[in-house]
Formats: sequence, C-alpha cells, structure tokens
Amino acid sequence: MRKQIIGLTAVIAAILFLGANTSDAVEQLVGPTGVIRYSAEKAFDGYTLVSPGFSKTSYLLDMEGNVVHKWVTPYDPGLYAELLPNGNLLRGGKLNEAPVRFGGASGIVQEIDWNGKVVWEWKEMSPTYVQHHTFCRMPNGNTLVLAWEYKSNEEAIARGREPKTLLWDGYLYNGVVHKGLWPDYVKEVSKEGKVVWEWHVWDHIGRGSDKIDINYILPQTPMVSYMRVADWTHCNTVGYIPETDQIILNSRNFGEFYLINHKTGKIEYRWGNPCAHGKGRCPSWIDDGDQQLFGPHHVTRLDNGNFLIFDNGWFRPEGNRSRVLELDPKIDKIVWEYKPKIGNSFFTRYQGAAQRLPNGNTFITSSSQGHVFEVTGGKNPEVVWEWINPVGMNDQTKCFLEDSKDIVSLAEEVMVSNLHRAYRYGKDYPGLSGKDLTKKEPLAKGCPEMWRYYRDFEAATKKAK
Repeated sequence: MRKQIIGLTAVIAAILFLGANTSDAVEQLVGPTGVIRYSAEKAFDGYTLVSPGFSKTSYLLDMEGNVVHKWVTPYDPGLYAELLPNGNLLRGGKLNEAPVRFGGASGIVQEIDWNGKVVWEWKEMSPTYVQHHTFCRMPNGNTLVLAWEYKSNEEAIARGREPKTLLWDGYLYNGVVHKGLWPDYVKEVSKEGKVVWEWHVWDHIGRGSDKIDINYILPQTPMVSYMRVADWTHCNTVGYIPETDQIILNSRNFGEFYLINHKTGKIEYRWGNPCAHGKGRCPSWIDDGDQQLFGPHHVTRLDNGNFLIFDNGWFRPEGNRSRVLELDPKIDKIVWEYKPKIGNSFFTRYQGAAQRLPNGNTFITSSSQGHVFEVTGGKNPEVVWEWINPVGMNDQTKCFLEDSKDIVSLAEEVMVSNLHRAYRYGKDYPGLSGKDLTKKEPLAKGCPEMWRYYRDFEAATKKAK
C-alpha cells in the first residue's frame, strides 16, 4: 500500500508539473482520467454530454465529472449525441452492415426521450448508400442527415475524372474492398419521415468557385489511398443557418467548408483551401501554400456571424498540429485561434469539435485521446476545465491511460478513450428544465479526483508567491 501511495504521489506531482502552465492542455503518454483541471471561477458552469467512442451509453456529467443522467442504447455512437431544447437526445448509431468501412459510417439517427424511449428515427443504409458522421435538427423540426452514395468508375469518368487516378481493382480497407467513388449528399427529413429536400455533391461537379472539381484529390501518401479515391470528398459537418437559410457543409479531404443556398442549392461561399477550386498557391511538401485547413471538422456559425472551426492540421506540410479558429467571413480573416506551442500538446488527426460557450469560452474535443477542455478567449487563452474520457471497450473504465497499453489503432493514433464530440449545456438550458439532476455517481469509481490536487497545487503556489 505504501508503494502504491508513493507511486500515485509521484504521478500527481509529475502531472501538476506538466500542467503548471495553464495556457496549455497537454496530451500525455501516461495520465489520469476524469476531470483533471477545474477553475470554478472561470469555467462555464453546466453539464457536459459525452458519447464515448466504444460505448453504447451517452452520459451527462456535472462539472466534477459525476454522472447525473445517462441513456443506454443498442448502438455504438455514430458518432455523437446532442441534447435538444425539448430535453430529448438526438444520437447517431452505428449499424453493422454498412457498405463501406470509412471512419464515420453509421446508418441511423434516433431521437430518444429522457427515459430512454425512441420517439423518432431515420435509417439511411443500403448496399449503395449510408448515413455517416453527422446530423442537424432544424428550427422547423426537420433533420438534416449526411450520407455517402456509390458512383462507379465509369460514372466518374463520364463526369470528367481522370481514369488513371481511380482504383480499378478496388482497395481493401477494414475487411471490405472499396470500389468507385462515394461522394457525399445531404437529405432534409421531416418529422413524419419524408425527404423534403436534398443536395448531392454529384450534381455540382465542375470548375469554379461554386463547383466541386472531380479531379481534386489529396496528395499521394501510403496511408490515404482509399481517401484519395473511394472516400473522395469526406464531409463531416452539416448545419443550418436560419438567418440566411444556408446549409453548412465541411469537407475534410478538400480542406474547406461551404455555405449552400437552401433554396437553389448553389455554393455561395467556401473557405479553407483555394487550391481546391483553382485559386491561390497549392501546398508543397514543405510549404502550406494558401491552404488554411488540413483535415478540418465541425464548423459552426457564431452569433456574431463568424465561424468556429476545428482544424485538425493533419498532413500539414509545415507540421502536424491541431487548432481551433474563428473566421470572419466578411474579411476572410482569422480573428481568434487556440493552438499549441508544440504540436503534441494538442493534436488529433481524426475527428474533433469546438463549441463557443455563452460566457465567451470555447469548449474543445480532441477526439483521438478522448481529451475535452475549455479555454478562455482573448490573445492568451487559458485552460480552465479539462477532462479525459475513462470509458473504453465494453464500458470498462480506467483511472489511468497509457499509450502503450490503451491504443486501438497505432496507425491512426486512436485510444480506447476516443470521443468524437462533447457538448456543454448551461444550467438554464431549456432541455434541462424540470429534470432531476441531483442524483450523481462517479463515471469511473475509485479514481482520484485530480482536479482537486491541481486546485490545491495552484492555491499553494499562489500563496507561496
């Protein structure tokens, strides 16, 4: 027992030392789970919704990381859940029979009430199409659903694709041979389960700022052959802007996001990679060129009209690093960003999310490590809340994670703690009105509450000064 206490004390001391600079959120080789930092006077008070990547359960957590409510479902997340203003959960689910094995293939979206009853669902799956990644509940009650559809090599050539860039024998990935192209499309589905609007990449192929170039593909690397061809556009965000009646669509592989006119279907704005539509300097092997986004995820419009974007920074010529940025579309300039001083302090090659909170802070999900943290605004953002997902395979929880033991995929740098997207909801959020949140239990029982050690360490340090 004495050795265990000494060992834990040493780990705590190391963590506190590494985290002493509160402007950095550090992703470590060995580290604790749960809430590891909590500055109550600076963090936005509320509840955090998480759907661990290898769990069929979605959890609502208080600021100390305790479970105050949970939803147990039949499906692993596809890929996340969000809390609606009516108190129901809107959650993607992963079906086993997906025709492709690209990351994000899911198949079903469900609305689940507070007590776990499914009150609405939409399944989008067949041998030639599948829902993936994301969804969006619109103000009129309809739901936007993002999906892939199959197009053969012959269909691609007929639309202008260079034959030599296609995989004629297919590509084996995750046990499935992928052939042809799988471009994205969006459907708007009514509460009654009817498709009332849809938009397809395939209908907007061409050259120019309002078209998708069928011959724009990722640079050749050994890891991304299927991404360059079958998983061609790989969109991962769909959203709706009621003020302008526009659809937000984000493409990881093109490195840009789009604003699409809901009435006409025309691409009215795009940003992130001018090279994708024949403008600006394309990246080289050591120069980013004019490309700003590399593998981005989760674009949202802010109340001030700007856009918040999670930029993964994967395969960035000038070095991998993730960041969150705020873009002013009126001037096409970045007006705020949070990024690490060194790349491994904050980096996820896949997935990731960012949410602007009512107090001006930004809530960030670094997915591969299941790392969620909140930073303040301004020129020198400070980390004021930080949490590591303890839930892994088969809902097993761990107090400490090690990259040598808890890795799912070394090639993709994914941990068992993987988490696609987390959301923070204020205590006055309509979806929480009238809900009993008084009962709470630890998400991972028996683990040290690291945020208390960190709080006491900071207090002692200030007193010593």
